[in-house]
Amino acid sequence: MHLSTNGICAVLFDLDGTLRYNVPSHNQTFFDYAADLGAPDSPEKRRTTQRWIHYYWAQSPELREDVEAYGNLTDEFWNFYGYRILRWFGCEEGEATYSMGAAIQLRMEEEFHSEDRLGEGVLATLETLQAAGFAMGVASNRGKPYDEQIASLGLDKYFAFALAAGSIQSWKPDPEIFLHALNLLGVSPQQTLYVGDNYFADVIGARRAGLHPVLIDPEGVFPDADCPVICSIGELLPLLGN
Repeated sequence: MHLSTNGICAVLFDLDGTLRYNVPSHNQTFFDYAADLGAPDSPEKRRTTQRWIHYYWAQSPELREDVEAYGNLTDEFWNFYGYRILRWFGCEEGEATYSMGAAIQLRMEEEFHSEDRLGEGVLATLETLQAAGFAMGVASNRGKPYDEQIASLGLDKYFAFALAAGSIQSWKPDPEIFLHALNLLGVSPQQTLYVGDNYFADVIGARRAGLHPVLIDPEGVFPDADCPVICSIGELLPLLGN
């Protein structure tokens, strides 16, 4: 196992928004549809709302409230989630905004189709890390295993495992999912980087578990992040101190 000059010998990655992306973007498509219906729109509103979306999906109290009230990922859940997004986007409180959210969710269901795309520099960086002897794995907040998707993207040969939070019922930022991944790799937190795109789930969670967090943030969603920030996976190698 390789040991870098700063003591790092393993790298764990988030999947969605870190190694792979939806093209077109789910969030940006939602914002486009909202703007089509007259929602106030600006680049700053999009960044602010996207930051809230990251917060929401990091096991926020609001997420737990909505699951309890509407069920787990039911149509009613998604309609209210759309309403929440529109409120952050600047729409007025009330039935009209809820109806707009439901209409956007229906349009997303009927019209939105995306492709899997790897981020810039992903394959080259993973190839370099593997050749240098770093241990690597993926830990995602997915509810179900995603090994087939990892294989279809050509990533399976680089990773010792692809861990889904639902498989162990531990969701980032809970430290347990990070500690479980460390046990699978056989390394300590101090020896490991964790790379992810959600400050609230990935950076806070990794830090709680004692790992070294790195935030990938190509859109500047978290301008005040208190950790190393990169715009593409290709910028990761210099952080390893080699």
